[in-house]
Amino acid sequence: MPAQYPFCAVVGSDDMTLALTLVAIDPLIGGVLVRGEKGTAKTTTVRGLAEVLPLVRTYAGDRFSVDPDESLAVCPDGPIDASTPVVERPVRLVELPVGASDDRVTGSLKLDAALRDGVVAFEPGLLARAHRGLLYVDEVNLLPDHLVDLLLDAAATGRVSVERDGVSVEHASRFVLIGTMNPEEGELRPQLLDRFGLTVEVAAPRDPALRVEVVRRRLAFDADPEGFAARWAGEQDALRARLATARRLVPDVVLDDETLTTIAEVCAAFDVDGLRADLVTARTAVAHAGWQGRTHVTREDVRVAARLALPHRRRRNPFDEPGLDEDRLDDLLGNDDPDPGPPDGPDDGPDGPGGGPPDDAPQDGRSRDAHDSHPGGSPAPDNAPQPAVAGSVASAGEPARARLLVVRGTGEGQAGRRSRARTPQGRVVGQQRGAPVASRLHLPGTITAAAPHQRSRGGLAEGRGLVFAPGDLRRAETVGRESNLVLLCVDASGSMAARRRMEQVKTAVLALLLDAYRRRDKVALVTFRQRTADVALPPTGSVEVASRRLADLPAGGRTPLAEGLERSAEVLRREALRDPSRRPLLVVVTDGRATFGPDALGRAHRAAAHLAASGVQSVVVDCETGRFRLGLAAQLAASLQAEHVPLGEVTADGLTSVVHAATAPREGVA
Repeated sequence: MPAQYPFCAVVGSDDMTLALTLVAIDPLIGGVLVRGEKGTAKTTTVRGLAEVLPLVRTYAGDRFSVDPDESLAVCPDGPIDASTPVVERPVRLVELPVGASDDRVTGSLKLDAALRDGVVAFEPGLLARAHRGLLYVDEVNLLPDHLVDLLLDAAATGRVSVERDGVSVEHASRFVLIGTMNPEEGELRPQLLDRFGLTVEVAAPRDPALRVEVVRRRLAFDADPEGFAARWAGEQDALRARLATARRLVPDVVLDDETLTTIAEVCAAFDVDGLRADLVTARTAVAHAGWQGRTHVTREDVRVAARLALPHRRRRNPFDEPGLDEDRLDDLLGNDDPDPGPPDGPDDGPDGPGGGPPDDAPQDGRSRDAHDSHPGGSPAPDNAPQPAVAGSVASAGEPARARLLVVRGTGEGQAGRRSRARTPQGRVVGQQRGAPVASRLHLPGTITAAAPHQRSRGGLAEGRGLVFAPGDLRRAETVGRESNLVLLCVDASGSMAARRRMEQVKTAVLALLLDAYRRRDKVALVTFRQRTADVALPPTGSVEVASRRLADLPAGGRTPLAEGLERSAEVLRREALRDPSRRPLLVVVTDGRATFGPDALGRAHRAAAHLAASGVQSVVVDCETGRFRLGLAAQLAASLQAEHVPLGEVTADGLTSVVHAATAPREGVA
């Protein structure tokens, strides 16, 4: 087995290593979510953690890692013989791929044994393998909904139940869940986010000396992994011993009523949902006291615990950034204890970085205030707009629920909640030839295909059942919902810069972004004003980033409508090459005016016709309001072969809009 990068050699991720250390001391804390930019050693650090954890006692050959010290533990494979030897093995780090199937995660019927021998046999999944170990999900925010549901159920109950295909199995599955993610690719579902006990933000160090040390150590490891690990063996052994000591000390740590009341006051002051925050903070404070070698919890322990356990529980909507006002936390906790103990984190040697939060940690309530160029004036009527100064920024209102926009036809994209598609989960509507996994076996179709061949195969003879061949297998075709790419093409020209109109436009776009978040879509943002169109946000899963770009969007100048449509077509073309299975939905937010360049309106309609001919399905949100209207947005919708939606109807609850394709839609399944 290749050497892992030593956990104690990690530099520049103090909060991350501390959080991982604390959940290693007390797995009941509930796991760690690591948020950060790419290239910050998130995966390297997680993989190194397993190397310093105490060995696990289990029965030899046991597929379910039953604890020999648990008298009530039951193995699904049957009673374990008393003569079975007990062995010690390293803690497993089980990686859950984002594209895994349900069967791979929970386990399934062994098809070959069932069809060939008529034996019902269960093949354990990743959750069984992760029992009493670490379950690691890289890019956890990209995990499909059906796998999120399985993780939520296992994390809540500590058990996995499989009831399908003639299999009825239940086994224990208690693990430390560790997830890493890049926030720019989208956020987690609130239910899964709350299941992570601790969360940390990581970023590359800005200190040149520290960056040099990181690069020096990594180059040394890549050149000689075994030699590098050997040089850090002493520190690894010391860390392993300290972890074991802290685990033994935790049951003796005293958490008195006064400290518990302080934890409750802190959680209440930060307005977190539920009581899980209080429980996690208390467990983390106790683990931190044990890590520092103390038998009583101090205010410093509570401070560290709150800093790790509360930031992600303060989000109220997808546009909120996680964070904690540490000045307010200090005010709530009062003066520090006189002896907070040794520095936090596992790196206690001379080469280890110091503990404590980075100076640029996100603070609660930090936001960029949008401003208005007419602070003292009242808005003019929309039918007689008074354009704001070019470059002015209007703020959005509170978004309401958007009406549903879907792409017509049946797609084959990733599972989501918007348009009809063939997906791994959903309603069975047909069958296809081919070898399936157990959960997608179309049993009636398989039997029907095998039945005509039973005489030649000797099937149905005395003592024999049906005889199957690989060519008989049929795979179930299921239809559910997919996620789409929602490209917002927003007019930010002078005709939109009237204070009230731009505010309404931003509010409507925020409603569409919130709807995209709930339906697991990717989003992109193209804006056009003055002379050009800009890609304000390339396709991403993060509506949080999109909302920030929208908040900073200035308005004013001429209307390059043709350039906006052409830039949108280019974004869609490139994304189709990158992700061909994800169908796009173009939403053009404009009043239909075009004022830049010669034959501006004609060029815009030709660009729209080109988009329609390419099969792009679109919606035009008409921002023209007031008594006298030119109807230019409706004409643009006709050229795009798109649905025309007035701005006021974007947030109409309960309405459904179906986007009509220029070409005939693909038919359903067989």
